[in-house]
Amino acid sequence: MERARRRRGRPARRRRLGRRHDHRRAAAGDADGPAVHLRREFELPAAPVSARLYASAHGVYELELNGRRVGDDVLAPGWTSYHHRLRYQTFDVTGHLTAGRNAVGAWLADGWFRGRLGFRGGRRAVYGEHTGLLAQLEIRCADGSTHVIAGDGTWRGAPGPIHTTGLYDGEHHDARREHDGWSSPGFDDAGWSPATVLAFDPGTLVAPDGPPVRRTELLRPVEVSTSPSGRTIVDFGQNLTGRLRIRVSGPAGTTVVLRHAEVLQDGELYVRPLREAAAVDSYTLRGGGTEEWEPRFTVHGFRYAEVTGWPGELTADDVTAVVCHTDMRRTGWFECSDPLLQRLHDNVVWSMRGNFLDVPTDCPQRDERLGWTGDLAVFAPTATFLYDCAGMLTSWLADLAAEQGELGTVPFYVPWVELLGPALPAAVWGDVAVVAPWILHERYADTGVLRAQYPSMTAWVDQVADLAGEHRLWDTGFQFGDWLDPAAPPEQPAAARTDAHLVATAAHAHSARLLAEIAALLGEAGDHLRYTAHAAAVAEAFNDEYVTPSGRLASDAQTAYALALTAGLLSKEEQRDRAGRRLVELVRSEGYHVGTGFAGTPLICDALSGVGAHDTAYHLLLQRECPSWLYPITMGATTMWERWDSMLPDGTVNPGDMTSFNHYALGAVADWLHRTVAGLAPGAPGYRGVTVRPRPGGGLTHAAATHDSPYGRIRSRGGAPPAASTWT
Repeated sequence: MERARRRRGRPARRRRLGRRHDHRRAAAGDADGPAVHLRREFELPAAPVSARLYASAHGVYELELNGRRVGDDVLAPGWTSYHHRLRYQTFDVTGHLTAGRNAVGAWLADGWFRGRLGFRGGRRAVYGEHTGLLAQLEIRCADGSTHVIAGDGTWRGAPGPIHTTGLYDGEHHDARREHDGWSSPGFDDAGWSPATVLAFDPGTLVAPDGPPVRRTELLRPVEVSTSPSGRTIVDFGQNLTGRLRIRVSGPAGTTVVLRHAEVLQDGELYVRPLREAAAVDSYTLRGGGTEEWEPRFTVHGFRYAEVTGWPGELTADDVTAVVCHTDMRRTGWFECSDPLLQRLHDNVVWSMRGNFLDVPTDCPQRDERLGWTGDLAVFAPTATFLYDCAGMLTSWLADLAAEQGELGTVPFYVPWVELLGPALPAAVWGDVAVVAPWILHERYADTGVLRAQYPSMTAWVDQVADLAGEHRLWDTGFQFGDWLDPAAPPEQPAAARTDAHLVATAAHAHSARLLAEIAALLGEAGDHLRYTAHAAAVAEAFNDEYVTPSGRLASDAQTAYALALTAGLLSKEEQRDRAGRRLVELVRSEGYHVGTGFAGTPLICDALSGVGAHDTAYHLLLQRECPSWLYPITMGATTMWERWDSMLPDGTVNPGDMTSFNHYALGAVADWLHRTVAGLAPGAPGYRGVTVRPRPGGGLTHAAATHDSPYGRIRSRGGAPPAASTWT
């Protein structure tokens, strides 16, 4: 076992988690706790020839050796279902150490482990009352000696300069409280308190499957202006996820306050969509020269920042936006001749960047930021084209399976935090258990993830089959349905035109069919036959309940027809023909405005293309009036919105409680841009075979897609010559 662990890069010795500072969780309504310092010194008899540092935390942490930062991770170790899986990080620190005295130091803060999580006040200390650092340094010196520096009673702790820090509310740093040289040898820590060593079971430790969160880009302001009320507003020209870096000089004790938001209303920073997230950082100067500061343990979703307390005049050279997200490799690009459509695709990319922050979140700005399963279920095809997110999603799916095993169902979001009651099964949301592994296999030729998630997939489909019963219709219990149908009132996001149980039954049929194919790939012959028969039975029940003999659906709405057509639920050719014609009629009668929510939006253009209505699909795609994909672009959007009308035509913000300006789910249409407009689609798992079939339309003169597949770079480029009706 020891050798196996070393091959995987995992610390070989059993160790203890601890060195907590004695700060208990904050009471409801209080700020998240401070970031504390931990340190210890040790001596090496000779220069190190190899040194490896293993680390993790219950909380979030940063490490320093001899005064130098170790690694460049942000918010390590990230957010997992900590009671099931705790990721550890591994660093080669040979160059950080020297013969003689050395010192290791750590910053430790609440993060997801103990900080506030969730909406409507949320919860604190979800995973435990005490933060803790896990660190083990293994060193081999030039004289042949080996040394292990781990958790013991020699560590000492003290409050640091960060007196409060939280993911929602922000970070407050008092530079006057900084301990110069605290992570270097020779620092006097006699006034620090002994750290407490806590017992820890290393059985939860897992190696990372994907890259960490890092700083990925710096953005300068495009404008520094004064609001009508006289406040200083900095505009970065792009809605993003990250934090600010400032360079400031002034008297000691001066406090600069940075307030973040996505939008302005009436020229002022508009924070109502943040709900109970304060999104405020502050820095108190120590004085004596130019000081540079950036928060360590928080991120915000913002385009604008309101700056108060700045000593002197703020200029664009004084502040920089630091973009943070999981450091995935970009793999997919799209370009076309229509600037609004190009901006739409750019917005999809920015929303994915902003919400793939260790887990695939719904939004990066308000008091939520949860790994909602429904958002990922509809967006996975787009995500896997744009970025190599296989590792990140593989880790998230492992958490999903762990939570599902404990809760008895796939929860609404992963990791699970109980906020409004127990976890309940819900169609589309829970179907991510089948859909996401299938997409990972399709895009990366990864049967390993299918095998790893197979028990989760079968448990989900079997659970829904039991709920549906002998009549095969999932027509009981709670459903999100076609969430955020544009016809739904602001405070009733589930009030869709398509019957939620029609959506649920269609989704179940689709997942059962996919699972049958997965079973065949994995050599599960019995399951293949069983799920094939079950999928057919559900489709038949769907027809009997929701489809007339002529092909009309009980819910005469865009989403209903899109689901039925793309999932192959219409058994007769004449039914398919009539359903296709009716879908076109609905889109035309509604003025080519989008009439779909979360369930229908990823499918509507495919459904139209599938029945030969390419012109109708393009007309829908290029509509500029609300609701449409391009309406937000005309209103200045730089990311995807949660609602089709998050901002109303008069420039005011939608009055609904859920009004995010950075939500990738409705950007799932980008998958159709890649596969149909540019015509680049996988023809075999991992793009080992490629389908190139551009479909011109909408007045576009050219479109192109590029994808870095596991088998190399693939390009599809099409243009419409003046006298031609097809592309090459």
